[in-house]
Amino acid sequence: MKAPHIPVLLNEVNESFKNLHTGYFLDCTLGFGGHSESILKNHPDIKLIACDQDEEALEFSKKRLEKFKNRTQFISSNFSQIFDKIPYKDLKGILADIGVSSYQLDNNERGFNLNSDFLDMRMNQKIKISAFDIVNSYTFDQLSSVLKKYGELNDAHLIAQKICQARIKNPIKSAKELKTIIGTAKQKNRKISKATLVFQAIRIEVNRELDVLDFFLKKLEKIKLKDCILAIICFHSLEDRMVKNYFKKWAKSCICDEKVLRCECGNNNALGEILSKKAIIPGKTEIIKNPRSSCAKMRLFHFKNMEKNNVRR
Repeated sequence: MKAPHIPVLLNEVNESFKNLHTGYFLDCTLGFGGHSESILKNHPDIKLIACDQDEEALEFSKKRLEKFKNRTQFISSNFSQIFDKIPYKDLKGILADIGVSSYQLDNNERGFNLNSDFLDMRMNQKIKISAFDIVNSYTFDQLSSVLKKYGELNDAHLIAQKICQARIKNPIKSAKELKTIIGTAKQKNRKISKATLVFQAIRIEVNRELDVLDFFLKKLEKIKLKDCILAIICFHSLEDRMVKNYFKKWAKSCICDEKVLRCECGNNNALGEILSKKAIIPGKTEIIKNPRSSCAKMRLFHFKNMEKNNVRR
C-alpha cells in the first residue's frame, strides 16, 4: 500500500524514541501512519494509540497498520482532546506532527492548494466553518486581523481590501480564484509568496491551529506525565515559538518572580528537561527528496518522574 504522504524527519523521530521498550506510544496526528509504522516495527513491545481528526487518514492508516492491529488503538479526535479519551499514565512517547499532509495539499477537493477548484481547508470536515466562509463572510477588520496575526503580513489591510472588493460582485469560490486576487508577488525579505502566507493564515483560522496547540500544551502541563518523551514537529514560526516557550517554562525549576532575592517556591518545579537545545531540522538529502519538509522543526522534551521531582530537599 503506497502512502500518499512522506513522513517528515523520520530518521530523527526514530532516533528520538530509540530507547523506548514497553508502555504506550501516542501518535497525536497519525496522518497516513508513516511515523507510527516505523515505531511499531522498531519496538515490538510498544503499544500504539493512534489519533487523527481526518477520517480519510484514519481509514488509510487502519489498512496500513493492519499487521499491528493487536498493538494499535485508533481514535478519531482532534489531538487537543486526546488526553480526555485515553489512560495516559503508561505513556512513554508522544509525537505530534503539526502540519498539513501532502495528501491534503494535493487533494483538489480539500481546497488547501493554491490551484484548487475549491475553498475549504478543513482538516476535520465535520467542522462548520470553512475557508469559503472566512473569505466571503468575515468583515474587513476581521480579515485584516487574521492575515496580520497568522500570516505576519505587513500589508494585511491592503490584501483584505482586495478580497472584500472582489467578493462584492460574486462570492470567491475557489482557491485559485483567491490566489489570482492576491497575486503571486513575494513577501518582502522572504522567499515565500504573499498568497502562500494568506492561505496559511486562513487555514490556521479555519482549524484554530494555534488555539488547539496551546490547549494541548496546557493539558500536557497539567497531567503530570512520568518518564515520557515528547516530540513536536512544527511547520511555521508561530507554532514553533509557542512550543519553544512552553518547553522553557517546563524546564524551569525556580518559578519565583525575578525580583525576589531568595527562592521561595522550593526550586523543584521543573517538569523535566529540554532534549533539543536547538530545533532539529531536515538534512539536505531529505529536503531534496521531499521539498515540503524544508520548513519542519522538531523539538524534544523529557517529562521526568513528578513524584521524585516534587520531594523537597
